[in-house]
Amino acid sequence: MFNDKISTPPTGHRLKPGAKIILLLMIGAVLFFGFRTAVSRGWIPAPGIAKALIPSKAALPDLKEAVVANVEPAPYPEATAASVKAPLIRTEIWAWNAQMNYIYANGGPDTTRNSLMEKHGANVKLLRQDDTSQMQNDLIACAKELHDGASQCSAGANYVLIMGDGSGQFFAAVNPQLKKLDNGAGEYLAQVIGSTGYSRGEDKLMGPPEWKSDAQAAKGGLVAGVLRDGDWNIAMKWAADNQIKNNPDEKTWDPEALNWVNAPDYIKAAEIYNANTCEDRKVVHDGRLTGESKNVCVNGVVTWTPGDVNVAHGRGGLVSIVSSKQYRSQMPDVIIGIKKFNQDHRNEVQGMLAASFEAADQLKAYPEALKRAAAISAKVYNEQNGEYWLKYYQGTREQDKTGNMVELGGSAVNNLNDNLLLFGLQPGANNNFRSTYTVFGNIATQQYPALFKDANKIPDVKEILDTSYVLGASSMLSQTGAEADVASFSSSGDTGTVVSKRDWSIEFDTGKASFTSDGERKMYEIKDDLAIAGALFVTLNGHTDNTGTREGNMDLAERRAQAVRDWLQRKAPANFPDSRFRIHAYGDSKPLASNATAEGRAKNRRVEIILSGKE
Repeated sequence: MFNDKISTPPTGHRLKPGAKIILLLMIGAVLFFGFRTAVSRGWIPAPGIAKALIPSKAALPDLKEAVVANVEPAPYPEATAASVKAPLIRTEIWAWNAQMNYIYANGGPDTTRNSLMEKHGANVKLLRQDDTSQMQNDLIACAKELHDGASQCSAGANYVLIMGDGSGQFFAAVNPQLKKLDNGAGEYLAQVIGSTGYSRGEDKLMGPPEWKSDAQAAKGGLVAGVLRDGDWNIAMKWAADNQIKNNPDEKTWDPEALNWVNAPDYIKAAEIYNANTCEDRKVVHDGRLTGESKNVCVNGVVTWTPGDVNVAHGRGGLVSIVSSKQYRSQMPDVIIGIKKFNQDHRNEVQGMLAASFEAADQLKAYPEALKRAAAISAKVYNEQNGEYWLKYYQGTREQDKTGNMVELGGSAVNNLNDNLLLFGLQPGANNNFRSTYTVFGNIATQQYPALFKDANKIPDVKEILDTSYVLGASSMLSQTGAEADVASFSSSGDTGTVVSKRDWSIEFDTGKASFTSDGERKMYEIKDDLAIAGALFVTLNGHTDNTGTREGNMDLAERRAQAVRDWLQRKAPANFPDSRFRIHAYGDSKPLASNATAEGRAKNRRVEIILSGKE
């Protein structure tokens, strides 16, 4: 039989405390010296010594495929998320190809490994937001968080990317609210710090073909678009340059002016036209009711890609009357952020710009990088595919639904040199941002004086522009990059289709080709106007009254036209090369009014400016 009781060893077999200690020391010594022997002989990895690894293969563009000079290939961004030890930069963007470099620099909606944002220490989150008013609210929300002590924003947006020509209206809505945070000290104001690119064709006024052949045929037109936005600005400049009135009242119809249907966004503007929208409106003349009513239908659109594509494929029948291709300096995509965040995180902000500039060089130089950028854009926008965004980034001509050939799309990205040119930081360059901001801010104020007054007036450009971040980013770049993208003009041959004709009454000293003080002020206005239309030839036609001899008047007319050209070239030679100008003298042969009165003679002393360009 087995005994179920568990026996215990005799107490005499237990180790004494001293023996236990000796045994433990012996075991420890064996383990220690055994571990050292194993490490020294390579049997196990040594702590603190990294294992040699084959580096991860970094995919690079092929230098032989570069289509521009001075751009070394940079690795393509990966798809996996990066870990950047920097404040999160929440950036809201439209679906707009002019920021493709900014998107490529980030690698996706969030900063990815091997991306240029990671390289330059920027941690960016991209958020699509097509509603400009929501962008304004989100920028204000972020500023409030910063004011309350947050180091980074948990909601809202640190930055928004919008059309520079419409930024004055944006600032008029946002900065009065931001000034309240610090009782007007201005530390939380929104400001422009740089640019990602340009619209170069995709933003446009679309209308019936007869508007293109005769601008005056647009009188009485009804155009759908976002009022006081960048695309509306294109129509405003075109109307001003062709001396066509604009009716700012969207409830009436003026047969001598452009008329408007206000759309909430650029996609809806296209939908309004495609739906063949018609309205009963009261007829006005010079702002006064005539007592009549008329049923009028939308026959024009201001929009951008994919709005222009939707018009062409949906209903068709419209062509590009004028676009940011002709007004090539009008519409930079500007980066707007909160002054306080910019100052507190200057290194990260300059790194963000440096990454965007370097990405622009990659897209300019390497077709494969551009193709990948378009695919990343589709992912960020959550719309269409890479082929779609690449096609309309490059711009194309297609048949619309009615068989018309129409121009669609067209954008460009801005590197460091493009930014230096845009903001007048290169010798001899006009500050094109100041020009576009001021010209279109003045137009908005003229058309809607009740909206932009007092505390809500459009601020001076000096309040909202800080170019120090562009200059700071330049010190972070190791290569000069591609040359700035500038328009080229043939010194001979056809100047293309006439876009606009406008008579400018420039006051000259009597019998001379020198400007009066009023004439000098007018010249600054002309400089801004022509700088915006940076892709167009400038024809200067000189005219006089009938005072003096025919021969003398022809000579005076030519000298005055030349004086206009020479003044522009002294102020901004980079914007006004000789090859851009054509000069003609007509003397007193083409009067606008009777020379029998002083008033009529004053109208006849003028310089007519014709803007034209090839498709």
